Parts: sequence; structure tokens; C-alpha cells
Amino acid sequence: MKRRVVITGLGTINPLGHNISESWENVKKGTCGIDRITQIDTTDFQVKIAGEVKDYKPEDYLDKKEARHMDRYTQFAMIAAKEAFQDSGLDMSQENPLRCGTIVSSGIGGLKTIESEHDRGLSRGFEKISPFFIPMSIANMAAGQIAIETGFKGVCNCVVTACASGNNAIGEAFHYVRDGYADVMLCGGAEACICNMGVGGFTVMKALNVTEDISRASIPFDKERNGFVMGEGAAVLILEELEHAEKRGAKIYGEIIGYGASCDAYHITAPDPTGAGGTACMKMAIEDAGVQPEQIGYINAHGTSTHLNDAGETKAIKAAFGDHAYQLMVSSTKSMTGHLLGASGAVEAVFTTLALKDGFIPATIHYQVPDEECDLDIVPNEGRQVQVEMALSNSLGFGGHNASVLFKRWEA
Repeated sequence: MKRRVVITGLGTINPLGHNISESWENVKKGTCGIDRITQIDTTDFQVKIAGEVKDYKPEDYLDKKEARHMDRYTQFAMIAAKEAFQDSGLDMSQENPLRCGTIVSSGIGGLKTIESEHDRGLSRGFEKISPFFIPMSIANMAAGQIAIETGFKGVCNCVVTACASGNNAIGEAFHYVRDGYADVMLCGGAEACICNMGVGGFTVMKALNVTEDISRASIPFDKERNGFVMGEGAAVLILEELEHAEKRGAKIYGEIIGYGASCDAYHITAPDPTGAGGTACMKMAIEDAGVQPEQIGYINAHGTSTHLNDAGETKAIKAAFGDHAYQLMVSSTKSMTGHLLGASGAVEAVFTTLALKDGFIPATIHYQVPDEECDLDIVPNEGRQVQVEMALSNSLGFGGHNASVLFKRWEA
């Protein structure tokens, strides 16, 4: 018998805020978190803007000495995890730690540390780099650090599937709880790649928008879209088996009811233009939940603001939902945050959960020029106060990775 899985804790730090309440208020306002890059000198770069975490000092959230031994992506993960754990009200003295697990992903891991330590090695010698280089740079260390902090001794994983990583982490954690391998799972994603190598690498592959006009940079589904805007941050969710949560009197934000994962098996970076992999992925999530497509009212789209992604995802939604696709609201919160790579699915899962809880559908901001290839209801420019019962969140990653998580509004 499949067990029900509910969300009992949320935490985030991202371009819209340093916590859940600040971030969600800015989503509802349609705030743009994209601005000029401050972390690197962009004088000789084509790209000048990104979705940075603003006014950030790690010592405001973490022990100063410990923070120095963490890459920025791990710091973000720890901050989001601390908020989610506290929000959940979990008392580890009352829990079996082997029934509590951690799956926190990153698409790239400690790229800033790799870059800085390589520079140090060139100037001082590679046997003079930091002894913390390896544990700071590896992609699984956020999950490991969080497990140490919380005392979770069950499964501890890091799913690395590029920009689908956060969604895969949540989906795998959902199945762990639903299928009886754990009672509590902490899951999500973290990323911090706004550095010379990160910005340069995505620029030379023509993935980033090079405009300096913030209002025309991250414009999902707009006909003038021409590349994504890099973002950074983290988000974490606490998932619990329903009876476990009710027994301890936990507050419940929402329920996860389905998960699908597929691969385009098409190209190392480009999505399958037919959208077939995304279609299969969404259908898997719906079938996993045992519901009908017509019961879903909203999709938080991957919506990166690249030509191929937005057109292909629109085709995938139409193929998965048929005529109901035109009844769906399909928005991209990347228009506000930029693209947080391996953290994007986790941040968008938080926003989707709160959209169902509060009866508010986020907008796709800065939308101006309609595109006949992207003709669904993308909730342009203004969010909507409307209650829906179920919502999908999509993530698609380089390598053809697709992941969809299906959420349901919680009714006590």
C-alpha cells in the first residue's frame, strides 16, 4: 500500500529573498530579482546581469569559521535546510534517525571553489591549495553537511541531473517516504555558479541572454526570448509520511502525489524539439498519482527563456494534456529569479506548494511579445488569486533529463 506524503517544512534563499516569507511576498508582487552582477568583474564579459542572492553575509546565518570551509552553494543549502528543519518542528530526540534521510542536489557543485583554488595553485603551487578544497567542491557535500547538522542518519544522496537535479531530489525523496523506506526526508537543491568559469562557460555555448536590459532578459515564452539568465540560491522541503506528521501535530503545507522522470536521449544540451521526453515525464507523474490530467490546474514550467526549451515544453504540455492544455495556467517564475540550475526545481517546488496553499498563481513577468509557438495561458505579468487543487512543476536538464513532480492542495 502506497503511503501518503505531506510537506511539513520549507526553507529557501534565492534572488527574491533570504527566507520563505520574503521570497513568497516578492513572488506575489511580481518582483524581479535580476540585477547587475556584483560577484565578478564583468568589464570584459558579454553578460552583465544575473539573479544574485542580495545583501548576503554567511556569518549572519552560519558559524563564521564553519562557513569559511563551505562553498557558497553549500552555505545556501545549509541556510535553507536550517529554515525548513526549524519550520517543520521536528524533534530528533523523538525520531529514529535511521528513518530520516537527506537528498539535496546540485547541478555543478562548488565551482567557485574550484576556480579560486585553481588560481591559487597556479600562483603558489598546487600543494599549497586549501586542504578543504575537495570537501568544499564536491557536489554531494551540501547533503552531507545537512545530515551532520540535523542528525539524519538514513539515506544521504545527491542526484546530479543538471537543471533537473532539484526536482529529481524531491521526487526520489517522495518515493522513499511513499514506499516505506523512510518516514522523514529533507530534500531540495542548491547552486552558486556566478563566477568567471560559470558565466563564461554558459556564455560561450550561447545559452545566456547578453542584454543589459533587465526587463527583457529572462522573458519565458516571449517571442523575443534569447537565452536564460543565471541565478543562484537553494530551497529545501521536509517531506513526511502523513500519519507520522499527524501524530506529532505538524502543520502541513501540501501533499506530493506523483513523480515522473525520463530522458530525451537526444542531445547533450538541446532538448528534443518534439517535446516527447517532457510529455512522457508529465504523463508518468500523473499516472504515478492515479489522477486524471483534467484535475490539474497549474504548471510551474521549466520556462528558461530559451527558444528551444519554451517551444518544446509548450509542445510537451499540449501532447500530455490534449485539449485541457488550453485550460491550464502555465507560468515561469524564472522570469523573476533567473535560472538557478540545479536549485531551480527546488525553489519552484516551494513556490508551487505555496501557490496551492494560498490560492495564488505566480505570473510570468516582463511578457510583451506573444509567440504563436507558445500559445498557452502563461499568466502574463499579473499573478492571479485563484484556487486550484493540483499543480505540476517541471524541470528539464542538459543531457536530456526530465523531471516532473505533482503537488496537491492540502485540506485538513
